[in-house]
Amino acid sequence: MSRTAHIRRETSESRVDLHLNLDGTGVSEISTTVPFFDHLLTALSKHSLIDLTVDAAGDTPIDVHHTVEDTAIVFGKALREALGTKAGIRRFGDALVPLDDALAQAVVDVSGRPYLVHGGEPEGYAYHLIGGHFTGSLVRHVFEAISFNAGLTVHVTLLAGRDPHHIAEAEFKAFGRALRAAIEPDPRVTGIPSTKGAL
Repeated sequence: MSRTAHIRRETSESRVDLHLNLDGTGVSEISTTVPFFDHLLTALSKHSLIDLTVDAAGDTPIDVHHTVEDTAIVFGKALREALGTKAGIRRFGDALVPLDDALAQAVVDVSGRPYLVHGGEPEGYAYHLIGGHFTGSLVRHVFEAISFNAGLTVHVTLLAGRDPHHIAEAEFKAFGRALRAAIEPDPRVTGIPSTKGAL
């Protein structure tokens, strides 16, 4: 069964066209007009092994917030669609990823219950501009939008970190690695991996 999705979303603030394949090799073609976000999504694709194509644009002269948020919303919706019934997946995934001074941990449960716990970033990180336009606060916002639209329980914790670029990238790589494990088919699992019989 093909685990793919293609979703378009257009509002007065942004336009997003996104295609993903959960059983890919981490190939990506990303263009959101927000360069640092492109960098983070490329890392997410590479480490989750999700093939990802994103073509997005929006009212970035006002702020990059809308384009980033709407892209994350669409990614979450596409992830939920591609997962289908979630039969046969491992369901849980975790990863610990270093990037020089930064060390991030991510844990993912494809639970069907949206929840995000995100912490450990240094004081003032939310207000720091990375690449001159991407604020640190958007990192949490992306994880929140993905979690709520995909139906994931996600814990992302920064254990160490000083450089803002490294912090964001380590968190995205850790999330990608944890997501990869959680959505991976498990040959020993029959049906839905839950005592409830549904996720």
